[in-house]
Amino acid sequence: MTEIVTSQTPPILHGPTEKEKKYDRQLRLWAASGQAALESANILLVNSGAGTVGVETLKNLVLPGIGKFTIADDAIVNEADLGVNFFLDESCLGKLRSECCTKLLQELNPEVKGEWFPEEKGTLDLHGALEASPRFTLIMYTHPIKKELLSIIQSYADKHKTPLVSIHSAGFYSYFRIGLPGTFPIVDTHPEVEKTTDLRLLNPWPELVEFAQNMTKNIDALDDHEHGHLPYVVILLHYLEEWRQSHNGQNPISYDDKTAFSKFVLSKARTNNPEGGEENFQEAAVAINKNIKALELEPGVQELFNHKVSDEIESQSAFWIIAKAIETFYRKHGCLPLPGSLPDMKAQSSVYVKLQSLYKEKARRDAQEVLETVRALPGGKDVDPAQVELFCKNARFVKLINATQTRTNLDELYEAEKANDEAAEAMKVETDGAFTLPMSNLFIYLALVATSHSTAPSADEIMSSIASLIPKAAGNERALQAAQEVARAGGGELHNISALTGGMVAQEIIKIITKQYIPIENTCIFDGISSRCQVLRL
Repeated sequence: MTEIVTSQTPPILHGPTEKEKKYDRQLRLWAASGQAALESANILLVNSGAGTVGVETLKNLVLPGIGKFTIADDAIVNEADLGVNFFLDESCLGKLRSECCTKLLQELNPEVKGEWFPEEKGTLDLHGALEASPRFTLIMYTHPIKKELLSIIQSYADKHKTPLVSIHSAGFYSYFRIGLPGTFPIVDTHPEVEKTTDLRLLNPWPELVEFAQNMTKNIDALDDHEHGHLPYVVILLHYLEEWRQSHNGQNPISYDDKTAFSKFVLSKARTNNPEGGEENFQEAAVAINKNIKALELEPGVQELFNHKVSDEIESQSAFWIIAKAIETFYRKHGCLPLPGSLPDMKAQSSVYVKLQSLYKEKARRDAQEVLETVRALPGGKDVDPAQVELFCKNARFVKLINATQTRTNLDELYEAEKANDEAAEAMKVETDGAFTLPMSNLFIYLALVATSHSTAPSADEIMSSIASLIPKAAGNERALQAAQEVARAGGGELHNISALTGGMVAQEIIKIITKQYIPIENTCIFDGISSRCQVLRL
């Protein structure tokens, strides 16, 4: 009789936690590290004007689980507020708008902490509120805003190097503008998966060369099964060597050479099988254009290496220490650290696993070399190895936001956008309306900026403000149209425009907090009439 062993119980399988279930979809986007950054964030909203777009932005930050938010707003809820703000109801009439919005926002996600200032009816003491609160991760404010409040916000941001986001929504128009404290680096930019592949076919390391040579040593004598399951990496390495022997050691870099090399590789496939060819050789031919190319740095990496860090404290940050070590690695080896990923390909499972382990091991060695360089640099002893590993994996796609501090010349930008509008009009006329080019949103931005501190200026007053910024725009027809629409709105917000704008702003704020994906640089302007966004660096 078979003896049944009951002395050992199987391990308990733990399913996802309640929090993991709750945030499942977003965890797939920014992982646990991004969620942790969100949950430690402390956001301040200085709410003014109609007050809808700021609350809609907070809604989209509360739902994914920011740690804490504060609303600074001394406005008292009136009847007009109930028509545009879904986070107010009739019971809120006569109460502080900040208090009512905070309480209703918390109902969306009880795990998020919320506060409001002032705590009782009265004038907002923003300076006191900032001093009494823990340091804020990010501050956003809505227009129209009092100049003295804006001055306090900017002073705080300069002192604490806090990102600022200004938001303005009026009628069918809106914009938001991101102000980052100096250069803002993003390591985990989440590039497209196809772009991250680095097979090192033109400069393979010894272990990869040996692996390929062993598999192709008697390539013509292999049986059909083995021949039809050679990984395309091995195929290309083998035939690249043959190509170089017949082409004076040159790789097939040019388009013509790649075309010829592709035909050469396909000619080596066996056709005496039911399929009439071999899938692995077809994969190899397809991979040539993407994987056989001259080594060159991505523009973002070149910008990273050329960037001069002006702030001494910033230069001692983990990012810049690792960046210096990565540059040292590149100068020494002529390439960046290997990411270590291997795409799917037709191969025997055991062979694919061995090949995959070669790439992973090489990536680990490269990361270790970079880590040793980091440790040797001033301040490098405290750098987390996980940061080094992440940087090495994403080195090709690191992005510097706000790398250049120079402001755009508005006169030059106006001329460029005006020329684009004229080209769009010409295209519309030439094609009898069949083809149209997008019109510039710059004039919408200029009209909204004219009402940054005033709720209801006239169209003439708005045009006068635009002319003071850009004299040449004084008689521009599109500037006048934008001025008339903003004046018609009278500082009022349309809920659907503010809700959409709030969603866009929250998306960019999440990128900044998590330091993942690439946020917009500077200003995004939305035209609700044509349903079009435009990003401008202003």
